[in-house]
Amino acid sequence: MRACLEGKKVILVPYMKEHVPKYHQWMQDPALLQATGSEPLTLDQEYEMQLSWTQDPNKRTFIVLDKEMVDGDFIQGHPHVEAMVGDVNIYMNDLDDSQMAEIEIMIAETKSRGKGLGKEAILMMMAFAIKTLGIHMFRAKIGESNQASLNLFRKLGFEEASYSEIFKEVTLELPVTKPKHEELLGLIGNMVTHM
Repeated sequence: MRACLEGKKVILVPYMKEHVPKYHQWMQDPALLQATGSEPLTLDQEYEMQLSWTQDPNKRTFIVLDKEMVDGDFIQGHPHVEAMVGDVNIYMNDLDDSQMAEIEIMIAETKSRGKGLGKEAILMMMAFAIKTLGIHMFRAKIGESNQASLNLFRKLGFEEASYSEIFKEVTLELPVTKPKHEELLGLIGNMVTHM
């Protein structure tokens, strides 16, 4: 079992097969498909995708749980589907730089947006990636129409690196400078890691 990370508002848990039906339901929403640049999948394809994500050494995917929605106490290894609000991912897919990670966030539940859950999930994921994977550069590729994500990443210090006219996509980057490294590692002290 991989680690779970607990912050003030969210708990990040590994993407489990029990999460797939709700995740699949989210991904039927045309607005979410557009915002995430995804194609619709069948439920069977979604199960295959979940399995491939958990086995890929260059990906880390966590389901974002809203702590206020967890029934009872949080139990390590339990999927807590009732509290699912989104996911956060990193991909180490740059062949020239294995310490660069592309980061993505999705808060799929409309009622959970604008509460700071995405911000906390991104910061927790970045702190986790720096500590466990030695990441020194983060990149986010965001569709130009996804103003909420663009604003969030810019508030976190990401700056525009490029724009793709073909994909209508902005690439933002955040180098992990010494002050940023210390700031993110400071977050680890505020997180509970469940193993």
